[in-house]
Amino acid sequence: MQDMIIPELESGDRVGALREMVGYLKKRSKISKEKELYEKLLQREMLGSTAIGEGVAIPHCKMKGVTYPIVLLAISQKGVNFYSLDGYPSRIFFLVVSSPDNPSLNLQILAAIAHLVRKSDSLLKKLLGAKNIKLILDIIRDEEEKLHG
Repeated sequence: MQDMIIPELESGDRVGALREMVGYLKKRSKISKEKELYEKLLQREMLGSTAIGEGVAIPHCKMKGVTYPIVLLAISQKGVNFYSLDGYPSRIFFLVVSSPDNPSLNLQILAAIAHLVRKSDSLLKKLLGAKNIKLILDIIRDEEEKLHG
């Protein structure tokens, strides 16, 4: 899980942020088809921004060959223009890649992330204040425990 967190995205624009996240997955051998994944994520963004507002974006797509869902958390202190409806830059990214063979699992993951983000009053603030990956993981676990008991 610790290798699925980018504590500071360098890119300041949507295209660069997507490239950076996909490159991160490739370096960690989580994906093999880097170009295909990047293009699928970009195509999804062109249909409509995956920024859900309040500084959070959930870029996602389905890709053949993905055995288990991939979830990457990336944080940007400076923010990235992800064309959110509320006009604010996105600072927290949950990138989700799943198999087209299991669409219900994909929806469950997206719903769980959206639920966590919407129900947690201080998730964004806490994640932006976290100084290391261990702290980021602790924050996510704490917020999930609050929601699910």
